[in-house]
Amino acid sequence: MPDLQFSWELSGSGWATCRIADGSSERKDIVSYLTDALADLLHSVAGLYSPNSVHRFSFDLEPAEVRWVLRRLGPDVDITIYRFPDMSASFDANDDAGTLVWTSTQSRSALSHAVIEAAQSVLRLHGEEGYRAKWVQHPFPAAALQDLRRLHIREDACGNLHDISAP
Repeated sequence: MPDLQFSWELSGSGWATCRIADGSSERKDIVSYLTDALADLLHSVAGLYSPNSVHRFSFDLEPAEVRWVLRRLGPDVDITIYRFPDMSASFDANDDAGTLVWTSTQSRSALSHAVIEAAQSVLRLHGEEGYRAKWVQHPFPAAALQDLRRLHIREDACGNLHDISAP
C-alpha cells in the first residue's frame, strides 16, 4: 500500500491548505473557515472506529465544496473526494453528482496516524490561542483530537503516543 501523507496548514486569516497524497497522486485544497473543517475531519476519522462504516464531511472552498467520503473496508479505508462547483447548491446532493477528484485506499491506522500528526503539528506551531486568531470562527478542536488519538492508540495498537502532552 502506498505511503500516505497528510498536512493541514493555516495559510491566512480563515484559510487552511489541506493536502493528502499517496504514492501515486495528490490532492490539495484551500479550505475556508465557514465550516469547522479540521474538527469535521477529526470527528469523521474517529467515526471509523464506530460500527458505522461510512463517514462524510465537506470543506467549503468558497464557493466550491469538496466532499470526503470515508468507507471502512475491514482494516482499510477507501478515501474518495468529490468536488462540487457551489456548496450552497450541492450540500445535500448525492456524491455521484460531484466530480471524482481523488481516491485512495489506506489502512485505518495510517489515515488516523497521518491526521493526528498533522493536527498536532498545527497545535504545536500555533497553540490554541494562535489557532483561534488565524482560524477566527472556531477554536482548535482539542477534544476531537484527543478522542481520535485515544481510539487510534487503543484500537490500532499504535506504539506512538502521538505527543500525549498536547491536548
